Amino acid sequence: MAKSSNSNLHRAAKIKNDEFYTLLPDIERELKHYKDQFRNKVVYCNCDDPFESNFFKYFAANFKALELKRLIATSYKPSPVANTQLGLFGDDKTLEPRKGRPKVNANKFIINDVGDLDGDGAFDLKDVAKQLKANKNNEWSPLEGEGDFRSPESIKLLKRADIVVTNPPFSLFRDYLAQLFEYEKDFLIIGSDNQRKYKDIFKLIQKNELWPGYGRVKEFIQPDGTIKKFGNVGWFTNLDVAKRHEPLTLYKKYLSKEFSKYDNYDAIEVPKVADIPIDYDGLMGVPITFLDKYNPNQFEILGMSDNRDPHYKYRTKLYTQEDSPEYNDLNRGAVLKVNGKLKSTYTRLLIKHKK
Repeated sequence: MAKSSNSNLHRAAKIKNDEFYTLLPDIERELKHYKDQFRNKVVYCNCDDPFESNFFKYFAANFKALELKRLIATSYKPSPVANTQLGLFGDDKTLEPRKGRPKVNANKFIINDVGDLDGDGAFDLKDVAKQLKANKNNEWSPLEGEGDFRSPESIKLLKRADIVVTNPPFSLFRDYLAQLFEYEKDFLIIGSDNQRKYKDIFKLIQKNELWPGYGRVKEFIQPDGTIKKFGNVGWFTNLDVAKRHEPLTLYKKYLSKEFSKYDNYDAIEVPKVADIPIDYDGLMGVPITFLDKYNPNQFEILGMSDNRDPHYKYRTKLYTQEDSPEYNDLNRGAVLKVNGKLKSTYTRLLIKHKK
């Protein structure tokens, strides 16, 4: 199942298929951990058509409970759902075709207040429409472009935001994350675990500027209603996560006969996070899943070793005990061997206890 799930992600990246919508229960499970961090903040969902996005639905429904200051949402490009629902807002001449532009373009919503105006017990787009028609605080307008997060109008909205929350396009994740750091924004976004291995993203993790959230996201819905399953997708954030302050409970003591040493690097192989010895002062190679339990006050991350290059061929460069843990290539590509053989075809983080 995991192999099939992961292949879906690789296939999506290859064909630039980024139409994956996050299910509302997954959003609810993750967002419940951050409630206090949203108080009086402007939230921006900049890859989220308000007509389709469960992120928009979540924040609109919980606007008062979270004590949000403002909610901004923009769609990425024209939506077939929007084509059928824009009538809620009445006829608008700005939507008429001009210069070859389609009648319905990407949309922008800015929510400053919520209220159940139609009496159905929920705040939704019908209520937004009623508030707009009543000249109240909320705003809807089409965007000039297709809503690309890199466009000037999207960046203008980004500058007004405090926290960005969304499921960005898988194929553009690195560009998307780089923009968030460029504009110094707090964020909670969804991405593949494979992103952790990229040198630029790993360095952010190593510097404690980026870390995993709480949960996993195993299913997404596509525009045709089908469900896609993934085995290695989760949350990335720079919002405070309580579990990062919880020490990893260790019980195992170091015995040389139980831990292999790498031939070409002065570190021991620890095949399971649970087997990290509590009393070993040197470097340890651990699975990358360690990041989900990483406490920066308990451990230091010194480097990363990936035994396969992007084309899945084994690297040939060998490292000696004299190599520095901070040596640049170590962050992407050391071949760690035990008794002349590759110990693992999987990524290893090189860590040590903090004293």
